[in-house]
Amino acid sequence: MHFRCIFAGFGGQGIVSMGTLLAYAGMTANRQTTFFPSYGIAMRGGNANCTVIVSDDRIASPVVSDPDIMVVMNDASLNFFQSRVLPGGHLFINTSLINKKADRTDLTPVYVQATQMATEGGDPRMANMAMLGAVMKVTGMLPLDALVQAMHKSLPARLHHLIDQNKRVLELGYASV
Repeated sequence: MHFRCIFAGFGGQGIVSMGTLLAYAGMTANRQTTFFPSYGIAMRGGNANCTVIVSDDRIASPVVSDPDIMVVMNDASLNFFQSRVLPGGHLFINTSLINKKADRTDLTPVYVQATQMATEGGDPRMANMAMLGAVMKVTGMLPLDALVQAMHKSLPARLHHLIDQNKRVLELGYASV
């Protein structure tokens, strides 16, 4: 197993939190992981992306220029990153905020109403959890339990009261695809 992921959106969508959680979950599941964040000039509203690799084998470099899993949470990210996905890869699109379909036919698009599900789950800021749940279901990368366990390490203590709600939204995303 070797998954090369890029998560992209704008600051404030929990892009880096999504990557951090996945990296911790990979470690929880005894996998090799790397995490490499990238921020735009402005934290909130600026571009944000991160790369995560989860593998059974050692990882030589954290750099991912051609992912097999791409998650885009806004239009700008879809436009910028779609061409980088490896043929045969998966492109996860937050259809709550993106009104376009994938332009490519050599990949598998997965359309997820992440922001809508998160809103129904109680907080639109948890769209990243809905999307991560969908990624886990489609790819089989890690069990949801590994993500829930990792929340205790990846979330600051002041946010631990939100773990149950994050878990519910994660499960909504998992069940949606």
